[in-house]
Amino acid sequence: MKRVIQFGTGSTLAVMLSSTALMAAEELNALVWCDHTDPALLEPFETAHNVRVNVKEYEGTAAALAILDQSRPGDWDVLVIDGVDVGRAVDEGRLAALPADQLPTASFFPEVVMADNNTRDGVTYAVTEKFGYNTIAYNKSKVDVADMNDMSTLWGEKYAGKIAVYDYYLPLLGLVGLEQGINTADLDSNAVEGMRERLYALKDAAKSVSDVVASQTALATGEVDIVIGGGEWLTAVLSAENSDMDWLVPEEGALRWSQSIGVLEDSTNKDLAVEFVKYITSPEGQARLATSSCYWAMPANAEAGAILTDAEKTALRWDEQADYLARTQLYPTPDADLDLAMQDLWTDMLQQ
Repeated sequence: MKRVIQFGTGSTLAVMLSSTALMAAEELNALVWCDHTDPALLEPFETAHNVRVNVKEYEGTAAALAILDQSRPGDWDVLVIDGVDVGRAVDEGRLAALPADQLPTASFFPEVVMADNNTRDGVTYAVTEKFGYNTIAYNKSKVDVADMNDMSTLWGEKYAGKIAVYDYYLPLLGLVGLEQGINTADLDSNAVEGMRERLYALKDAAKSVSDVVASQTALATGEVDIVIGGGEWLTAVLSAENSDMDWLVPEEGALRWSQSIGVLEDSTNKDLAVEFVKYITSPEGQARLATSSCYWAMPANAEAGAILTDAEKTALRWDEQADYLARTQLYPTPDADLDLAMQDLWTDMLQQ
């Protein structure tokens, strides 16, 4: 499979049509993260089903829900969503029930099945497809790797001005909490407010607070040496060109993200949408998704390991997953009031 290093698609939401499926008899419309826009992922499904998959990329669950609100019922068939937000989508009636007996979850890494997130009252509405870590990414030729094991060193003078902070409040506030000894499950309004000075100090030490594309570019070009909130999804695709691109889970731990895929309740093409979900979670689909040109990360289905190359598994730290899964925590799952408080604090930090 040809690998293409891609730093991103810019801020414009783009619809990407696979050129090999222009004469397809059917169409499937999917609202996705950028890793699903890779033709190497889509084309095998399009060919097998004589279908054109139209994908629209978004960032952030709020953006996806806004797109759905602005669309007509039936415009979208498939939704990729942050695993911790599946419940929200279910509560809003967005997702259709999936045939759980047709999904290969028995071969998933047990920790990422996440039944509490993906099911409700015994009904499966989504399935985990990919996971990874918001942690510390770095250029190992420019830093003392031992320092990266202790997050507190990132607030010191040694790396001031050589740090990029990933601009996403949930995992970053989670990481700041871990640095202060607070588990993500214990974050409340008092704990969040107590992070204010520490968060401001982190920004003062950083060169930039930036999105995926800008953070990845800054690390690749040497503008920064460290990305707080980065991980294998940021460095794995870069390491093929520069073996100094690396990441680790520090002693304090890190945040584990996961993304889920489901079928939209308003879809008029549910059978084909379910087939797409089954393809994405199959070993073959998982191997292609794990090494998508936009970003790499761990497949939920462990059987993808038989398809991935040794070099790909090394980049993904395949053999270290048991340790990482044990030492990382899920994203915070704030209620509406706490979420607003977290967003307000993040905005205040950006503006100060």
